[in-house]
Amino acid sequence: MKNIYKYSLIALTFLVTLVSCKKEFLEPKPLSFFAPENAFIDAAGFDAALVACLRNVRHEYYGDGNPMITENIFSDVAVEGTTDKTGPAMDLPAQILPDACLNSADCNRIGWFWKEGYRRIRYASAVISRIDDAEYSSEAERNHVLGKAYFHVARTYYRLVHQFGDVPLILEEITSPRLDFYSVTRESILRKCKKDLEFAAQWVKPEWETEVVGDVTKAAVNHVLTKVNLALGEFDDAIASSSAIINDGHHALMTERFGIDKDDPSKNVIWDLHQAENKSLSENTERIYVMVAREGFEEDGNSRISIMRQTTPFWGGTGKIKTPSGQAGMRDVPLGSSGVEIDLVSAIGRGIGRCRQTPYHHTDIWTDDNDLRHAPGNWLNMEDLVYNHPALKESNDPYYNKPLQLYDDNGGILCTDTIRSWYGWPRYKLFVADPTDLTPDGGRGDWYLYRLAETYLLRAEAYYWKGDLASAAQDLNAVRTRAGAAPIAASEFNMDVLLNERARELFYEEPRKTELTRIAFIYAQTGKTAYNGKTYSLDNMTQSNFWYDRVMEKNVFYQKEVRAPHYNYRAAPHLVLWPVPASAINANTLGHINQNLGYPGQEIRQQSWRWVDGEGQGEIVQ
Repeated sequence: MKNIYKYSLIALTFLVTLVSCKKEFLEPKPLSFFAPENAFIDAAGFDAALVACLRNVRHEYYGDGNPMITENIFSDVAVEGTTDKTGPAMDLPAQILPDACLNSADCNRIGWFWKEGYRRIRYASAVISRIDDAEYSSEAERNHVLGKAYFHVARTYYRLVHQFGDVPLILEEITSPRLDFYSVTRESILRKCKKDLEFAAQWVKPEWETEVVGDVTKAAVNHVLTKVNLALGEFDDAIASSSAIINDGHHALMTERFGIDKDDPSKNVIWDLHQAENKSLSENTERIYVMVAREGFEEDGNSRISIMRQTTPFWGGTGKIKTPSGQAGMRDVPLGSSGVEIDLVSAIGRGIGRCRQTPYHHTDIWTDDNDLRHAPGNWLNMEDLVYNHPALKESNDPYYNKPLQLYDDNGGILCTDTIRSWYGWPRYKLFVADPTDLTPDGGRGDWYLYRLAETYLLRAEAYYWKGDLASAAQDLNAVRTRAGAAPIAASEFNMDVLLNERARELFYEEPRKTELTRIAFIYAQTGKTAYNGKTYSLDNMTQSNFWYDRVMEKNVFYQKEVRAPHYNYRAAPHLVLWPVPASAINANTLGHINQNLGYPGQEIRQQSWRWVDGEGQGEIVQ
């Protein structure tokens, strides 16, 4: 298969120029100085520009302190686990402010989503505005490229409006500094996204016609279109767009063994599905959009996923886990180093517990003993590890090579930091080999952005909103039974059941905060009673919403305001939308970008503009 990253010298030069430009979007600075007329001469030139979008998407998931941690800690499945310093986002109402630290691995990455989102829109908008400057072999070739550019813009706006609400809408390439942006309503931006995605779904090629791994496909377009249709409350359309993938004759849930370990009887299909080497295989019919990162093709820190460092417990910290005899129990160095004879670090990686899973995610939702996703070998609990510190053997400590335990015989706790160093995790998903690092963090390996299991769960959600619980349960059960779990009855189906299944299946794949906020908006738009017995309204969204109620119900850290060394964990209803960074608002002197309710600056909000359809691309009006 061809690799989407292997392009001409012109393409690479164009990409480097884009990425190296340090001008910030939505700020009063020139945006770029590249000469697109030199690159935009044919379809390959436009594809080269869109490589920057693909790279930008990957950086949501890859690298140390990556932005997906922020999506997870603003949800029910995780909290920030960095307990040894101030700055990490724990006391959310106090720390998440428009002029606070919003783009650093030392605090959170809210500002990254704003900055990089508009950077991605800039790349794709240049293609859209100049689409007819090139020559094509056919109308289909032109529209395929245009459809991919529309996908990148629409996917980005889908995320932005569920992170920040009403945001500026860019309809054309920006070629000179602008200070006159205005907030545009979330609903009208989604309308624009729907229109563009419907065009893209008609023209973007399916993967089996292009033989390109890592590029945008028709299925990826329909997947995002399904989310947009749900967000707009157009549930029949969501069923149609998701069914276009499920019924296309090429995609199917993986139910049989495949890939590098298929002959290993100790593994199973869930293991196979999530091994980095298997995600891009042509036999993997579940993949929809895979982010490609391989040894040798891009040597930067953000092509290493670092997933084990981010998500697994800080089990190897000096003295953090002791034996019942009071000795330091763990060493996180490989075999032979410092006398280590029991090599744990090569098998599970060296974690620092930054994205700390909640008891809801690592324990509460696992109610079926036959679920392969939580089966021994796939899932690890701390008690599955053994004390491996070489000093224990030297001192004849009886606990050497014995399973870890949290308490001694008198009930004394043996872990000095249970927030960061004691919880379970899905090893089958989070282990990525890291051959270049003696204390592996997670190396270069492909990662799913979208796969068919989520498509089934999205269609189940659409059926739920329509009240068709039998069809909703059928789609959810397709995912459950593939994992060996028992099917549920239609009478059992509700949003709690669906979100629990998404948490089991899609951890660190779905942007959990974005999806919970989208669902919160749908409850407010429809007035449908949630499983908690409450109804919601758009009129007081920042005071009462499903996102907050769900987080407080399931995330015990925020619910009980658990004390960490420097903060109490806290959440608040207005955090359903993040603050617009103050730098973007302050620099926009000739326009007006609204600050969200609940944050400093809300007092000068103005009515947002809206996009209206019409000739061509439509227009933004007051």
